[in-house]
Amino acid sequence: MFFEDRKDAGQRLVSMVERFRGSADTVLLGLPRGGVVVALEIALALDLPMDIWVTRKIGAPLNPELAVGSVDSDGNLLLDENAAILYEISDRYIREEVESQVEEIRRRYLLYRGTEEPPDVKGKTVIVIDDGVATGFTMLAALQSLRNRGAEKIICVVPVSSPRVMNSLSEKADDVECFSTPSYFGSVGEFYRNFGQVSDNEVIDCLKQTRRV
Repeated sequence: MFFEDRKDAGQRLVSMVERFRGSADTVLLGLPRGGVVVALEIALALDLPMDIWVTRKIGAPLNPELAVGSVDSDGNLLLDENAAILYEISDRYIREEVESQVEEIRRRYLLYRGTEEPPDVKGKTVIVIDDGVATGFTMLAALQSLRNRGAEKIICVVPVSSPRVMNSLSEKADDVECFSTPSYFGSVGEFYRNFGQVSDNEVIDCLKQTRRV
C-alpha cells in the first residue's frame, strides 16, 4: 500500500510536475471520476487551471469490469484484438458498446461542464491525470484523443501503474510521471487504504474549486 487516499496521492505527485507551476499555457485534465480528485490537489498546489477529459472502457461480455478496449468522445476505438478473439466478442457487441459509451461520455461532459464538448486543448500543454493505471485503456484513449485534438505537449501523470503498460503510455505521451510501478499489480485499489467510489457531485465540487472567473 502506498497511499492513504486519492488526496494523498495527488499531494505526492506535486513535486513531479513542479516545473509547470503557474504556466500560462498549461492545463490539468483529470479523468473522471477518481482522477479528478487526484488532479485537484496538483491544481491547487501549482496554481493551474483544471478541467476533465472523458474516455470510457469497453468491457467484456458478461464481465464488464474486464477492459478489452476503450473509446473517446469522437467514437475512436482502441481495442485489444487478442482479447476480442479470446472472448469471442462480436463486431455487433463492440459497435453497440461504442455507441453506449460515447453517449455516457457526452452525459458526463454535459453534467460536469455544462456542454457535451470536451475542453479546447489545441496548442496547449496538458497534464492528464488518473488515480492509477491497470490495463491502461482509458488513459491510452485519452492520450490519443488529446493528440488528435491538437494538444501541443502531453504529460501523463499517475500515482501507480502496472509496469507492463508503461511503454505504451510513453509511446503516446511526451512524458510520463509515475510514483510507483510495483512488480505485482492486481488492481489500482489495492495500493490505497481508502479507495471508495467518487460521486458525480464530488467531481463537480472539485471543478468548482479550481474554476477561474
